Amino acid sequence: QAQLVESGGGLVQPGGSLRLSCAASGIMFSIYDMGWYRQAPGKERELVAAVTDGGHPNYADSVKGRFTISRDNAKNTVNLQMNSLKPEDTAVYYCNARRRYYDYWGQGTQVTVSS
Repeated sequence: QAQLVESGGGLVQPGGSLRLSCAASGIMFSIYDMGWYRQAPGKERELVAAVTDGGHPNYADSVKGRFTISRDNAKNTVNLQMNSLKPEDTAVYYCNARRRYYDYWGQGTQVTVSS
């Protein structure tokens, strides 16, 4: 059974950094496209960053130059390094694994950027 478990969220001041991690199990991790999404209160879930099974990343315009996504196929993990955080980055962040008609989600981790 597929399982994605996020960790690393928390409270950080504006300008600070956090590193989110997602550990995957129950799937052949290396053939999945992996992504990080976020959902703020009252807003729709949106893509933050994704990395293909071939290792090619893409980012939402709002996080380009501040966030970096990386994957480790040996450890079945995908990470999101978040720098220069802003209050508008506050949201629940979700890990996603996708391949064809397979689509899995983690339970989410809260990120709060506030002074």
